[in-house]
Amino acid sequence: MNQLFYTIINYLDIVGIVLLMATLIPLKKLMHELPHGSIRKLWQILSGMILFFIATYIVIALQFRAQNDFSSREIICIVLFLGSLFVFLVCTLSLQTARDIKRIYTLEIENITDPLMSISNRRYLDQKLEEEFSKAARYDLAFSILMIDIDHFKNINDTYGHDTGDIVLKKLAILINELIRETDTVARYGGEEIMLLCPLTDGHHAAWLAERLRCEIEKCVMVSSDMEKEGREVLVTVSIGVAEFASDIFCVTDLVKRADEAMYQAKDEGRNRVCVYGSSSIDVQASL
Repeated sequence: MNQLFYTIINYLDIVGIVLLMATLIPLKKLMHELPHGSIRKLWQILSGMILFFIATYIVIALQFRAQNDFSSREIICIVLFLGSLFVFLVCTLSLQTARDIKRIYTLEIENITDPLMSISNRRYLDQKLEEEFSKAARYDLAFSILMIDIDHFKNINDTYGHDTGDIVLKKLAILINELIRETDTVARYGGEEIMLLCPLTDGHHAAWLAERLRCEIEKCVMVSSDMEKEGREVLVTVSIGVAEFASDIFCVTDLVKRADEAMYQAKDEGRNRVCVYGSSSIDVQASL
């Protein structure tokens, strides 16, 4: 029994080297999982330290293996083995943790993102709308919302097909994202309707943003002729309703209702225009 024990101890350094070499596998996978940036650079530094530790480990193990003092070699083998086991477990657990965090983050993003338009979905919109409304009401801050609807979208689906309609929705979401601020939130309200939340923005500046969006959308080719089976370019226009938070608004529903009414006013007045709640589209565009 003692002979078996001494034999195991005698080969612990070899097992430690194998463990350290095996550590390079999860370490490489971990580096691949990490995003580019400071975290990956720190792990690159740590990788270099681990490689240095492996080289040092091998040198020390060979030196003590050449000695006849078994008691010293026994202690060193145990210490080195525990060190290699620690490094292996740290890298393996770090890889698993990184993958778990990435999976959780992906699930959270999918949970709040519209799968077609790749913008926030209605669930996240309702939550964010409540937060921004409460903040504006509590601290008396400017806050405006835009309700955007594609004009005659049903005709696009009927004429070109739903695949083309989906491309239009995707391109529209990309275009809006390029034109808004990082502090703004764009989300799919339902169907072809999109809502834009503009914190710290009064009605005038919200109308200016809405008019800018309308103009850019009007001149943008949503589907090029080579993508459309009938060989025709697809362009769209939008009607936008703007509503600003005011002291006589006591709930989110009232603010959304005002934006919705302004949007339908824009449609009733001929579409492809911006209306601010309580004003006509002519007054709005004249003030921009």
